[in-house]
Amino acid sequence: MTTITLADWTASPEIVIGEAEHKRLIVVALTDLGERGDNTDFLLYELDRARTVPDATLPPDVVRIGSIIRYRPVPGPERMAKLVMPERETHADGYRLSVTSEHGAALIGTRPGHVMAWIGLDGEVRRLAVINVANALPPPPGQGPQAA
Repeated sequence: MTTITLADWTASPEIVIGEAEHKRLIVVALTDLGERGDNTDFLLYELDRARTVPDATLPPDVVRIGSIIRYRPVPGPERMAKLVMPERETHADGYRLSVTSEHGAALIGTRPGHVMAWIGLDGEVRRLAVINVANALPPPPGQGPQAA
């Protein structure tokens, strides 16, 4: 078993989540236990330490549901995934990552350049580096679902 160092622990960056998504993810973490109960504990921990902000002020490069993220487990090869809700994880495109998975919970609320560190279910220290985040642009004012 590897011990996480104080440097690892304090190096985990501040994470930011929009208010509406924060509420939605708490419900998901509390109700989607299934075979990932330990990972949902990790998601709840991350949600607890997150700074919540009004949805309109969430920076455009923050990882959220629907983000396409390039990241790299340390050590490991670079990966690309779309962060989704658990029920949307299985899809033909094969690059979806559930927010209730270990990497999904670690990525939520991060930004490019962040390195997350945590202790995995096997007691080993895990790290991943966020390389790039792409989010869909919001609809222009007066357009989209709220316009009607």
